[in-house]
Amino acid sequence: LSQSGRKIEPVEIRPSRLPLIEVTDLAVHFETSRGLVRAVDGVSFSVGRNERLGLVGESGCGKTVTTRALMRQIPPSGRIAGGRVLWKGKDMAAMSDRDIRRLRGAEMVVIPQDPMTSLNPVFTVGNQVAEPMMSHLGYRRAKATKEAARYLNRVRIPQAERRIGQFPFEFSGGMRQRALIAMGLTCDPELIIADEPTTALDMTVQSQILAVLSEEQRRTGAGLILVTHDLSLIAKMCERMAVMYAGRIVEHGPTRDIFRKPVHPYTEALLRSLPVPGDDRKRLYSIEGQPPDPLAWPDGCRFEPRCPHAFDRCAEAYPDVEEVAVGHQVACLIARSRAEGGPGRG
Repeated sequence: LSQSGRKIEPVEIRPSRLPLIEVTDLAVHFETSRGLVRAVDGVSFSVGRNERLGLVGESGCGKTVTTRALMRQIPPSGRIAGGRVLWKGKDMAAMSDRDIRRLRGAEMVVIPQDPMTSLNPVFTVGNQVAEPMMSHLGYRRAKATKEAARYLNRVRIPQAERRIGQFPFEFSGGMRQRALIAMGLTCDPELIIADEPTTALDMTVQSQILAVLSEEQRRTGAGLILVTHDLSLIAKMCERMAVMYAGRIVEHGPTRDIFRKPVHPYTEALLRSLPVPGDDRKRLYSIEGQPPDPLAWPDGCRFEPRCPHAFDRCAEAYPDVEEVAVGHQVACLIARSRAEGGPGRG
């Protein structure tokens, strides 16, 4: 049995029909000294049990704000301005603050992106891993500390019984990230949100962290949202991906299909920018120009100024989302033409 009383068995990664979380037209706005920033502007997706969704895009596109909105952890200057978030069919907007606090850390957890600052430097690692079990499961400190050592062992921290008495500065970056994963798993959550879980870690440690996260997610059958700008992580971890650009999802579908045949020009450009073993190019491909100003989103496609396939209509109105294959959706006026291998003009 799990810590929360649920039976845990290894599971095959296979999406559930009923979503754990369902996001529809989510909008998040921030009041700034320069004006209103529409950081997230109509985002929709869902995640079920045993399912892994990769949320990918360049820095500033709205990935982290989206996940913070799911947890109702928007900073005071921001607000959820529209849309709906359902947790197991229940509208989260109708939940009380007390209900949300119970949900966070127990059923839904975020593994933050910066292991160097996410752990409190004045408390031992064992105390911090034990805290969710005391808060959500009612454990006394002695039992929670014992379980904390077990969880640290499970995420491959050596000599965990000794390490629980150490402080974060005594851990390496990779060990701190493992400790954060252990902290997130103590209550056997049903949804794990991993926000850039391998930031600032070298390639060997990245692989270890991903292996730990993947193993634990398979063991529990939890849903997983992996937030990253690294497409290679999505390819390794997720069966489905959503590509964000300027506050919106521009392409969403099976990871394998998108990697084999990206339809949106932005997705194609991201994939072209990846280094390829054996490629003798002296310079990597880069996307020319800059993303639009979030204080004044353009009326048309937000990628239009940087798109090599753009034409007049692209600047007039934002394109509707179109399904180009089963489960594969794209917001682009030339989506159908590109999906069918056409010339790429509307």
